[in-house]
Amino acid sequence: MLRTLDLILVGVMTAAAAVTYTIKHHAELKLEEVHRLEAEIKLEKDTIDLLKADWALLSQPNRLERLVNNYNDELQLQPTASTSLVHAKELPMLKSQVPVPDVTEAKAGSGKAKPKAVAPQTEEEDMMATGSVE
Repeated sequence: MLRTLDLILVGVMTAAAAVTYTIKHHAELKLEEVHRLEAEIKLEKDTIDLLKADWALLSQPNRLERLVNNYNDELQLQPTASTSLVHAKELPMLKSQVPVPDVTEAKAGSGKAKPKAVAPQTEEEDMMATGSVE
């Protein structure tokens, strides 16, 4: 009886060791994945910082003024009058929002075709991104 119990206990200990090893192996793999993801996140943050610095360098007013002066003959740029600036609501409709004439009424000879009504844009749809750097 003692030998049978010993063999059962050795089997249970071996199975417990195998399960413990498997759990440890999976935990180590997950830890490696966490470290890899942290390294990717740090690389992305560094890239964003580099791009922000590059944008700040490229959009410096004195640099842009120098470029305008250098290439003024080719570009023929003119200052924008403050009256030329408008809000997005004041712009004309997009081509996709222009009412489509009803072709069946035009063929029937009724004269003018009635345009289909287009739903007005909501304030949320009218907002546009400015692309400014924070």
